[in-house]
Amino acid sequence: MITRTRLAAGACALLAALAAGLAFPAGAAAGEPTGQDAPKVDLVLDVSGSMRARDIDGQSRMAAAKQAFNEVLDATPEEVELGIRTLGADYPGDDRKTGCKDTAQLYPVGPLDRTEAKTAIATLTPTGWTPIGPALLKAAGDLDGGDGSKRIVLISDGEDTCAPLDPCEVAREIAAKGIGLTIDTLGLVPTAKLSRQLSCIAEATGGTYTSVEHQDELTDRVNQLVDRAADPVVTPVPAEGADRCTGAPTLKSGLYTDREEFRQQRWYRVDVRPGQELRASVSVAADRAVNPGYGVLMRAVTSKGREIVRGEAAGNGRTDVISTGLRYPKAESDDEDAPAEAVCLAVSHSFSAASGVKATPGLPLELTVDVVDAPSQAGDVAAFGLGRGWWLLGVLILAGFLAGLVWGWLSRWRFAVWRTN
Repeated sequence: MITRTRLAAGACALLAALAAGLAFPAGAAAGEPTGQDAPKVDLVLDVSGSMRARDIDGQSRMAAAKQAFNEVLDATPEEVELGIRTLGADYPGDDRKTGCKDTAQLYPVGPLDRTEAKTAIATLTPTGWTPIGPALLKAAGDLDGGDGSKRIVLISDGEDTCAPLDPCEVAREIAAKGIGLTIDTLGLVPTAKLSRQLSCIAEATGGTYTSVEHQDELTDRVNQLVDRAADPVVTPVPAEGADRCTGAPTLKSGLYTDREEFRQQRWYRVDVRPGQELRASVSVAADRAVNPGYGVLMRAVTSKGREIVRGEAAGNGRTDVISTGLRYPKAESDDEDAPAEAVCLAVSHSFSAASGVKATPGLPLELTVDVVDAPSQAGDVAAFGLGRGWWLLGVLILAGFLAGLVWGWLSRWRFAVWRTN
């Protein structure tokens, strides 16, 4: 059995490979890189009245955003189609209904003309409301069409002022469409309430949230996100797990998404042939308020119910995503026609809903499955639960034994000399 340390290392390696955008083998049936369409990014900038505040490196938030955007435009990769959308840039009045429609495409998503885009940015002046929800809906439309990667980067210094159109619910609706759109959010000198709202928006689509208090931080982070859009993308495939191994869907190497309700267990099946190794990992995200103290468990079980190996992780409420993974090598067989073994993967978590929080739909989970040729030697995987550490332990034991012999001989010799003298 693989030790927990080896499990964690394997899971981290697999997740790192996915984060880097590496494709699965040619035979993968899910989670393969997207097509040939150009990646698209829509930068959504808050131009509401609060952007006049002068608390970012001695300049206004608007001035810092303009400077950051100019530097980002200079560094944008040629293959990326980039657009800019504003919210709160045009209506200065007090009519809420009108103010909540104040979002416009400042520069259309497409091949980038840096001079034209910079000229458009220079005209911006902090003006009105903060209609984040309506702006996200329009931005999703800006990126409609094509199968390349799509990313919205939202920069705001205040929470939405146009409820009941909750921007977090808008983000969930966008994610439910399955168009592969990711929303990343950045909060300029954020309050606790703004941080919660922007975090919720990002988590709903698998994006990231970043708190920004300096202009160079804003530039660097937006540059990273635009560059990430140009990387090869692995698109998760929906998979509906069963409540028991019998009847569970059979998965091949790939990246999958599902939802798991509180106190529920999801089952999946993977075929592993002799001489192959199953590597799997799972991440569960808290897309709503949950109680602190939770964990996630992933088990590999035979079709007869015997547990082979497991991976588990615990959280304390300080993170919204928790991950674990496992590895299972299937021994070689002398029979070239030996059938594949059906390995059942069981995923469960111990999240619990906070008071008043809806239990449905379930929490989003992301499952990675990879079946590869197993290492040729058992020592590459495990040896008495120690992996390659077995050899180090053996060397230390031998060295200790020899050192004991030498020390004993020296002690006897010194004692003999002392008696003689």
